[in-house]
Amino acid sequence: MTADTLTDVFETHRPVLLGVAYRMLGRVADAEDVVQEAWLRWSAADRSEVREPRGYLVRVTTRLAIDRLRQVKARGETYVGPWLPEPYVTDFGDTVPDTAERAVLADTVSLAVLVVLESLSPLERAVFVLREAFGYPYAEIAAMLDRGEPAVRQLAGRARRHVEERRPRYDVDPAQRRDLTERFLAAAEEGDLEGLMSLLAPDVRLVGDSGGKSKAPLRVLETADKVGRFLLGASRKGIPDPSFRFLELNGGPALLALSGGEPDAVFQLDVLGGRIQSVHIIRNPDKLRSLASV
Repeated sequence: MTADTLTDVFETHRPVLLGVAYRMLGRVADAEDVVQEAWLRWSAADRSEVREPRGYLVRVTTRLAIDRLRQVKARGETYVGPWLPEPYVTDFGDTVPDTAERAVLADTVSLAVLVVLESLSPLERAVFVLREAFGYPYAEIAAMLDRGEPAVRQLAGRARRHVEERRPRYDVDPAQRRDLTERFLAAAEEGDLEGLMSLLAPDVRLVGDSGGKSKAPLRVLETADKVGRFLLGASRKGIPDPSFRFLELNGGPALLALSGGEPDAVFQLDVLGGRIQSVHIIRNPDKLRSLASV
């Protein structure tokens, strides 16, 4: 295999590898580091023994991600305030033509699901991602993880039950979410408390992730009154030289707020029954760097 062919094969599978690593880690930079390490392993491997490059690369990437997750858990890292995954640009384009497959990929990369995945063990998370997001058969997952197939089925069942029990239920219609996001922005900019309250579910939750490095609530806010008044107060203070862009992040529409052209915050809404059920605000500057060039 020539150097050019070696690179071409890897680049063909890079989107899948990044998708696996990000769902495992919830951090774009960490996922990119893992994929880069997978490239080093691939370039040094005896490829005469590699019958199926994609399977080999997914196996290497998954194991590297498991190792990194274990390191994070072993360090017992603390985080200031609520934690949300780093925003991840998801534009499946023509690479995922099937509507059902696209919906599965979008769901397994959503903020709500990734938050739940944080509570799984590294092995449970790996099995869930490979099975639920990418549809790998149990036998292949077992081979990737050097586990018996019965053990993998057990891990998959436990992880699936855990996720199903804990993740909130939302409508996923992107057009409805985009419409409510636009109305949400307009009401906040105009200081229209009544209009904003009409969009919020009575038990709406606001989760702000700043990592202690910028202004955001250090606890989850609940109820429409508290969330609405916080949002209006924040909009009155404003940000210098503001502008806004809509992006597809984590499988759904999101609002990127910029200050002087630089990312300042990401807003993403979850919707049920035509009302906003949750507001996610990501303001940790470390998590916004990857959006600077989007």
